[in-house]
Amino acid sequence: MNTADLGLPVDVPSTALFTDHYELTMLQAALKAGTAERRSVFEVFTRRLPEGRRYGVVAGTGRVLDAVENFRFDPAVLGFLRERSVVNAETLDWLAGYRFSGDVWGYQEGEVYFPGSPIMRVEGTFAECVLLETVILSILNHDSAIAAAASRMSSAAGERPLIEMGARRTHELAAVAASRAAYLGGFTSTSDLAAGFRYGIPTVGTSAHAFTLLHDRERDAFQAQVDSLGRNTTLLVDTYDVTEAVRTAVEIAGPELGAVRIDSGDLLLVAHRVRQQLDELGATDTRIIVTSDLDEYAIASLAAAPVDAYGVGTQLVTGSGHPTCSMVYKLVARAESADPTDPLLPVAKKSSGGKTSIGGRKWAARRLDEQGVAEAEVVGTGPVPDDLQDRQLLVHLIENGRVLARESLDVVRARHVSARANLPLSATQLSRGEAVIPTEYV
Repeated sequence: MNTADLGLPVDVPSTALFTDHYELTMLQAALKAGTAERRSVFEVFTRRLPEGRRYGVVAGTGRVLDAVENFRFDPAVLGFLRERSVVNAETLDWLAGYRFSGDVWGYQEGEVYFPGSPIMRVEGTFAECVLLETVILSILNHDSAIAAAASRMSSAAGERPLIEMGARRTHELAAVAASRAAYLGGFTSTSDLAAGFRYGIPTVGTSAHAFTLLHDRERDAFQAQVDSLGRNTTLLVDTYDVTEAVRTAVEIAGPELGAVRIDSGDLLLVAHRVRQQLDELGATDTRIIVTSDLDEYAIASLAAAPVDAYGVGTQLVTGSGHPTCSMVYKLVARAESADPTDPLLPVAKKSSGGKTSIGGRKWAARRLDEQGVAEAEVVGTGPVPDDLQDRQLLVHLIENGRVLARESLDVVRARHVSARANLPLSATQLSRGEAVIPTEYV
């Protein structure tokens, strides 16, 4: 597996160090105690949705599959662990042969989830499963947060396209993952070329204010851009005076001008004025693109404005106020010995402070009403009721260490549209509220 496909620098040989120190010390202690090979089940879930959110979006599953497949302790990684005395020699020997050989089940990427949903289930020995906690959580927490924000923005935008342009507002590797998650959640393109290269997402971009300021006159900048990129380009018209810039843009490009971009001011008012001016100048097909710190609320407020597309940066890549989903990775069942025929016993943390868990290997299904609209997320540990057999949500992702299937982003993107459409209408309301359907435990 090429590590560049994971959004990693090319000199990073594996994902094995995307973990926490204590996962390796737990492994060392379990190996010494003779409990490391006990069959175990870990589950990823969140106890609550981010405040005010009505549904979550599963994103990052494809990246998790790549990360698990590439989780290898090569000589350079082992040398680092030895130099730092992170674990003893016996544990290093065990890590040298590490290959995940267990099973992973999970919600399909693009699906929606709710509090308590067992979004991913990792099964194998304690030793091989515990090491994957941090890398799985870091991917799912980040990507699902971005995808949820993107989904809300996409819902607010309706049929108008959304451009992801937040690379400069976050870490350079997080930017690539954010672009992927945004595309999953409903965005149509990205400004980030690395995301386009790694994931095939359409890329767009023309010029910034610096290009206009480079030239002696705004007219010169527009002429240079049109000469280079053609009349269908997008001209940035708010560097100086918007009205004058629009007039100049149409004079240079003619009515075939592709679009103008507005990046400041009262976007609602300016968009109406620019639309009227463009129409009066005969540029009736010229589109208006707005940017400038947009979020889902600002996008919704522009629903009645003559806007054709939105560019979103900071608010998207920070999850629009919720940069993580607070997902956890908990041991929910384990055997009493290394014997693979031993039954699994439910285990769970029991404590105060709202951090209790429910033990047992779980299934999940979504119950629908007579109109085919979701009415409950049903989670259980016993037999699946007959009426929910064909509504189960977890699918087999990895079997005996082998990835079963990878999906294209377009497939995942379409799944999310379908999953969101099957929720009650109130799911797309931007007002604060509880999860749009309850989670029932059986």
